[in-house]
Amino acid sequence: MQTLTYSNLPRETIIREKARELGFSFCGFSKARFLEEEAPRLENWLKQNMHGEMAYMANHFDKRLDPRLLVPGAKSIVSLLFNYFPSKTESTSENNGVKISKYAYGEDYHFVVRDKLKELLTHIQVTIGDVTGRAFVDSAPVMDKVWAKESGLGWIGKNSNLINKQQGSFFFIAELIIDLELEPDEAIRDYCGTCTACIDACPTEAIVEPYVVDGSKCISYFTIELRNAIPAEFNDKLADWAFGCDICQDVCPWNRFSKPHEESRFAFNQKLLGLNQKEWLELTDVVFDELAKNSPIQRTGLAGMRRNIAANQKKNH
Repeated sequence: MQTLTYSNLPRETIIREKARELGFSFCGFSKARFLEEEAPRLENWLKQNMHGEMAYMANHFDKRLDPRLLVPGAKSIVSLLFNYFPSKTESTSENNGVKISKYAYGEDYHFVVRDKLKELLTHIQVTIGDVTGRAFVDSAPVMDKVWAKESGLGWIGKNSNLINKQQGSFFFIAELIIDLELEPDEAIRDYCGTCTACIDACPTEAIVEPYVVDGSKCISYFTIELRNAIPAEFNDKLADWAFGCDICQDVCPWNRFSKPHEESRFAFNQKLLGLNQKEWLELTDVVFDELAKNSPIQRTGLAGMRRNIAANQKKNH
């Protein structure tokens, strides 16, 4: 019986198998190229100031549309999806009036997924050969949802999230941009159909038309990205969200197929997320720093969380 070695396997298979071993749910490949069809869409979105105070979205326009400018010599994008959907046994912290987006329940995904990406890149170099490239997890001007779509991992829904037919949309998207030629996968079609659940459910009407989200009206933007006071007209529309928002994903019919993740580093941070509104407002900086170590909530900080909770409380007055 022949022993199976890496030399017997196609390079695409080597990468997919290691990705699965590292905990990625899906892996696909696309050819590094200029995203010609995305250029006018991105330009129009920026012109309408739908990025709000997220100035970084307007930076590196050319690199955002062409990964070969970001990673010289790039030939392929390896797109990967990492599940973060929690189990039913995990508290959702919604009963105490402080809603936290599911992606922030555990350790910051930037650390968790980046570690796995580096291991995947090392494995490619060891098993396939002299391959150079870079790993990205929502940390550079990369149009990750577009590349994931190009790689056949899903379609971009009316809420602008990538939706996978097998498991919905509660995924972190990551990619390796490398100088290795890979057989590209085929994109799949859009399965949103006539459904408008996400558009109908958004309290701030941030989904201004199908497939177009005005980022400057999104609850996630208000509670995470915005550095100034939340505009008063939105205080009664935050629906108790204090960090992020999952509404447009929670109502999506495709998320009935979501499966609980198996990543121990995403375990629910009960000490931090179990706090009620009063406890959050009384928390000291020292205790917050201790409880929020390596948590995505550090991005907003204690002052930001207090602002968000206070804005939610104003709706009752």
